[in-house]
Amino acid sequence: MKRIFGYFLQGLLYLGPIALTIYIIIEAFNFIDGLLSDYIEYVFGFGIPGLGLLVIIILLTVLGYLGQTILASPFKLILKKIILRIPPINLIYSSLSDLFSAIVGKERKFTRPVLVKLHENSPIERIGFITEENLDEYGMTNKVAVYFPFSYAITGELLIVPKANITQLNIPAASALKFIVSGGVTDIELKA
Repeated sequence: MKRIFGYFLQGLLYLGPIALTIYIIIEAFNFIDGLLSDYIEYVFGFGIPGLGLLVIIILLTVLGYLGQTILASPFKLILKKIILRIPPINLIYSSLSDLFSAIVGKERKFTRPVLVKLHENSPIERIGFITEENLDEYGMTNKVAVYFPFSYAITGELLIVPKANITQLNIPAASALKFIVSGGVTDIELKA
């Protein structure tokens, strides 16, 4: 009986990650495709699976192109003037804008993985990403801002740590993030 249960667990180990990955992809596809499904059915008289996703990808690409070329400066100026007048919206918008810019924008911040010694006399260390190298203007000399993503989550925390506690890691940022988010069970890929 133990052997059969062991085979069951081994099968679950093989199939579980694949099944969950496929499930998440299908659910994400259905959600994104469903955002425009009512409009597409209204226009064509019937649903076309995948057309909603395709339209969203095309619209985002066109918007990105227009934003880079024609609309960027005037649109940003008008939007900032409006948003700066509404304090709660300003806080939310600027935080989200900075986060998106740090992840996918031109000014990516999560590119420098580091190992941080949390306490001077402790061997405990955490992997994080330097997000701000110079904090002198805030009265924090010889300190850096390090973001620590949480395992199995899309959240994290920001800590201000002494530069002396930082060790640069010679690994790709994507590999470090994958290692952290997986709870340390994923192999770290070294830089070539």
